[in-house]
Amino acid sequence: MDPDAVLAYIHGKQAITTLRHFMPGKSETEIQAEFLRLEQIEATDLNGIRALPGALALLEHLETNAIPWAIVTSGSIPVAHARHRAAGLPTPAVFVTAEQVQHGKPQPDAYLLGAKLLGCLPQACLVVEDAPAGVQSGLAAGCHVAAVNVPPETPELLEVDFVLSTLTTLVVEKLPDGVVNVSQNA
Repeated sequence: MDPDAVLAYIHGKQAITTLRHFMPGKSETEIQAEFLRLEQIEATDLNGIRALPGALALLEHLETNAIPWAIVTSGSIPVAHARHRAAGLPTPAVFVTAEQVQHGKPQPDAYLLGAKLLGCLPQACLVVEDAPAGVQSGLAAGCHVAAVNVPPETPELLEVDFVLSTLTTLVVEKLPDGVVNVSQNA
């Protein structure tokens, strides 16, 4: 298998979906066993896990200004929580993981659930994504999307609101009437 093709397929998708794709002919029992083995590895191998540049400052700004935010991930609970802790990021009130949705990214289910749990319409949400499957999911949910370090060949980049190489250029401002504006510094 071509490693680049594998990485392009798996990035941003649920592990179980990826295993079913790459293990044709295997029983569901074998796939589940492999999933549990990989989940254990991913939840304990935290070398190199770091927040995206600007992520901590952005999330602290959202917290300070009472702007609702969520984490919506294709990762399972053990993997998502371990990597979240390793990155040193604050914990949101809403944390959507793979176990909570019927269909993972690129389907819209996860972002629709995140918006619902935040008490927001999807159209009022900004999805910040680093994976093509996540960009597709956010757009399918009807959310605004900021694509961060997404491969340039991702066709949906023409549809997103922001294409970023770092979160440090994203500006979020809460107006006196409660409306939140998002823009990008040059």
